[in-house]
Amino acid sequence: MNYLDEFKKFISSHYLFTGVRLTLGAIIPSLIFYHYGILGEMIAFPLGTLLLGGIDNPGPYHRRRNSLLIAILTCFVVACVTGFLRHIHFIVFLEIIVFGMFFSLVGVYGNRVNSIGLISLLVFVFNIDDHLSGDMVLRTALIFSAGGIWYFILFMVLQKLMPYKLIQQLLGENFVELGKLLSIKADYYFSNPDYDELFNRMVHQQVLLRENHENLREILFKTREIVTESTTKSRILMLMFLDSIDLFERILNSQQNYANLHRAFDHTKVLRLFGTYITWLAAELQQIGIAVQSGFPSNKKHDLDEAFNKCQSAFEQMRAYKMNHDNMEDFIMLRQILNALQDITERVKKLHRATTYDADVSHGFSANVEADHFTPKQDYHPRILLDNLSLKSSHFRHAVRVTVGLLIGYIASLFFELGHGYWILLTIVVILKPAFSITKQRNLHRIGGTLLGVLTGFLILYLLHDATTLFVLMIFAMITAYSFLKTNYLIASTSITLYVILSFNFLNPEHITAVLQERLLDTVIGSAIAYVISSYVLPVWEHTQINQYITDALNANRKYFNLVAAKFTGKELNINDLKVLRKDAIIAMANLSDNFQKMLSEPKRQQMNMEEYHQFVATSHMLTSYIASLSTYAQTLNYAEFSVEFELMIRQIDRQLQAAMDMIEGKTSSTFEITRESLPQNQKLVELLAKRKKEIKELGIEKADQSPARKMLSDLKTINGLFELISTITIDEIKILQKIKAVKI
Repeated sequence: MNYLDEFKKFISSHYLFTGVRLTLGAIIPSLIFYHYGILGEMIAFPLGTLLLGGIDNPGPYHRRRNSLLIAILTCFVVACVTGFLRHIHFIVFLEIIVFGMFFSLVGVYGNRVNSIGLISLLVFVFNIDDHLSGDMVLRTALIFSAGGIWYFILFMVLQKLMPYKLIQQLLGENFVELGKLLSIKADYYFSNPDYDELFNRMVHQQVLLRENHENLREILFKTREIVTESTTKSRILMLMFLDSIDLFERILNSQQNYANLHRAFDHTKVLRLFGTYITWLAAELQQIGIAVQSGFPSNKKHDLDEAFNKCQSAFEQMRAYKMNHDNMEDFIMLRQILNALQDITERVKKLHRATTYDADVSHGFSANVEADHFTPKQDYHPRILLDNLSLKSSHFRHAVRVTVGLLIGYIASLFFELGHGYWILLTIVVILKPAFSITKQRNLHRIGGTLLGVLTGFLILYLLHDATTLFVLMIFAMITAYSFLKTNYLIASTSITLYVILSFNFLNPEHITAVLQERLLDTVIGSAIAYVISSYVLPVWEHTQINQYITDALNANRKYFNLVAAKFTGKELNINDLKVLRKDAIIAMANLSDNFQKMLSEPKRQQMNMEEYHQFVATSHMLTSYIASLSTYAQTLNYAEFSVEFELMIRQIDRQLQAAMDMIEGKTSSTFEITRESLPQNQKLVELLAKRKKEIKELGIEKADQSPARKMLSDLKTINGLFELISTITIDEIKILQKIKAVKI
């Protein structure tokens, strides 16, 4: 890991930008109130800024604006209702049931609405006793809302001053993660690669990229100014995003049979040379990402042209001396890798130029995509909420868990009569998530972070007594907390605990020891309740949902394959449809991988058929990669004279994909026969390959290279090989599903 690059990435990231924005948004009014001696009375103002600012997730401007306004209004109503009725315990129990169910269930409308529901529950928790408002419920609710309005004004001003900042930050992060994906790919070329470990890293990286792509798609395509505005910067940002998607596909479709590669070329230096060059390309992508985030032109780390020429020369020299009619197919595979590297090199050089935002880079550029097909669509009809009022719904089960957890937590807070008993409820709300694996992780991080925060806070207050130093440390803790809230909950939890303790020290230093004890005790109680609830109250285990993700992946890959393969039967290829189906296949692949990763964190008794599911995830990734590789040739080549042979192969593969889907649905009548059927042989290609081998044997490499059949054979051999790999992988998937079915029976 290059720690300097990681630091540069963090400094220019939207995570730090968010942390600074929220911290300054809360600290500036707090300093003003402190100056006039009214901070204690106005403490709800910075709290409102922090809580309502927390829902400002990356997205299109109009959605961020609307969600902030809705949240301000919703939280005001919740604060008033809770505050006025909190002394009637019977009513509080009813509020927990109504608010707990409703604000947890609204997650069916997506992450943004889910954030509003979460913040509304936090407002309910903060107002469930009189520590915040006393008897001035309406006044405190208005002050809290004013804090939210202040953040809204801050958001509007920053959006006006820096309209492209968020897009640049997310796009830069996208290139950094692409660079990491490419560096993982490079490890396949070095000696003795650990294929399982590399595959797991590839899966994790692709899940991160999928999430980033979704955010960028929504912002770019839903923001009209970015799509239609004629400014150079907007066009180049769109160009870089579309190039990043194509580059992602190019990296995916460079999948090779690495075991065969090492068998054929491990005794040479060429694979190590290729691996080193791919590492350099990865470093260039990360440099581009950091430059895009920061808004400055990127600086090249290496001379890519010279490095690529070395790779090409090494290949050509080895080919001239070592290729013969027996190992010709191995050299064809190596040639395809070199072609892919050349393509990636040209894309990286183009992206370097794009970071200058020179008008010449975007000259003649047209987005040429239908935005409606690429943006996630969210339906807000009430029937969606009503349809989820069932134990079959994972959202409903989660809402029940949250509600039960709050009821138990509230009873515990009454029983223990703690000064800050609402911290128990707060812990339950922030820890409980729909997935057990995420709840388990956040639980551990919450307890560990609270313990670290309490110990750190105690040491700081014991060793330091200067108010200015403590204030600076508190600001640093706040920035750290809100910068890492979405990426590392352990660091965030530690920092939140630290700044809460330091702020209490400023407000009420006499009782700071009690605050330290209560913070730790309340967190432990809340975490224990959350763990029990997530484990035993209507849990949703990942193995109960994986069949749906498998079906989605098979269906997406089948549609993707059929569209791409149709080009080889003489049909026209619609590029827009290709990009849409490619996106769907990658999303389905990432969702399946994410589901499997969550299974790994669940109790052992719930980890069923793990070996088979892991095999299926691996084959699903390879299948998508091979189809993506096939699509590269479909976009550039047209060998119509081979359409009859390819059509027979396509029909067979489609039948195999259908058989795999039938197996998931329990229809097993034809699947066993399908696995025994071999893919029809491409007789024309066999004849062409035999002719080419004969030329090499009789004429030698140099004269045989002048044959017009050389380029055609290289392409057709690779295309035919991809069809064979897709068929083999599909049959493997059927066999894996048969094993899973047999175990269940």
